[in-house]
Amino acid sequence: MSLQKGANTAVPVPSVRVELGWQSGPGVPDADASALLLTESGRVRSDDDFVFYNQPAHGSGAVRHEGKQQGPTVLDVLSVDLNRVEPAIEKIVIAASCDGGTFGQFQGLYVRVVDAAGGAEVARFDSAGATSETAFVLGELYRRQGAWKFRAVGQGYDSGLAGLATDYGISVDDPGPQAPPPPQQPMAPPAPPQPQAPPPGQYAPPPPGQYAPPPPPGQYAPP
Repeated sequence: MSLQKGANTAVPVPSVRVELGWQSGPGVPDADASALLLTESGRVRSDDDFVFYNQPAHGSGAVRHEGKQQGPTVLDVLSVDLNRVEPAIEKIVIAASCDGGTFGQFQGLYVRVVDAAGGAEVARFDSAGATSETAFVLGELYRRQGAWKFRAVGQGYDSGLAGLATDYGISVDDPGPQAPPPPQQPMAPPAPPQPQAPPPGQYAPPPPGQYAPPPPPGQYAPP
């Protein structure tokens, strides 16, 4: 079934293949499929709920990244066993990111959901009109009243896979430029010692070599 953006359809089979496809050709960058397993909050529980080429299998075994098939149409494939999806997971986001270009350079970009057992097409969404996006949410599998459905999404991101993943709660390891340390303040020179005043009624002689003022009346001045 071909879907328009925002439309949905039932997924009546227990296991599906999700195919991200596009036409190959000169000047077309590469793309990679990924899946994010979200709770009711719309976010992942941890980075373990992100399935992509560097983390190709979810711990539950429900979602796997199967890899890429080259040809006139390039396919990057995910497999989803809906019966093994943990109860805490409400939605599986199907995303794509491209390296070395934008999705405006793609022709025939689509996502297709296929019955893993019989090969029959369950849903298809052809994404058109991309420009500067470097990542896309193409669709999502989600629970509704105990059953699974698929929705065509077609939401693009100019911030690449890192921006998309961050929106769903993934911790992206990108420290960025380090801030320079604050300039050190020069140390102030120590204050010279202040002369101590003599106790009341006593005369303090001056240091050697200095002029001695006359003592107060009635007191003795040493020679």
